[in-house]
Amino acid sequence: MAIGSQREARMNRLKDEIRQYVELNPNCSAAAIVDHLCNEIKMRNHGLTARKVGFFIPRYCKDITYALDASTGKRLYILSEQ
Repeated sequence: MAIGSQREARMNRLKDEIRQYVELNPNCSAAAIVDHLCNEIKMRNHGLTARKVGFFIPRYCKDITYALDASTGKRLYILSEQ
């Protein structure tokens, strides 16, 4: 086992779960992603908030882009075409 392997495994799982959710639900907000992860997937020990997910996506999920909703000003995430 490598040093930090559990941390890396958690991050990889989080990336995969976010990517799958955004792929199935385009134009979703960070709050919707957190709701899915915490309530549907039961990832409760990760301390997820919409703010943390909003910072996590641009840093670690390069294939997910966003557009700003004109009426609310929220970021709506979509999977970018590759």
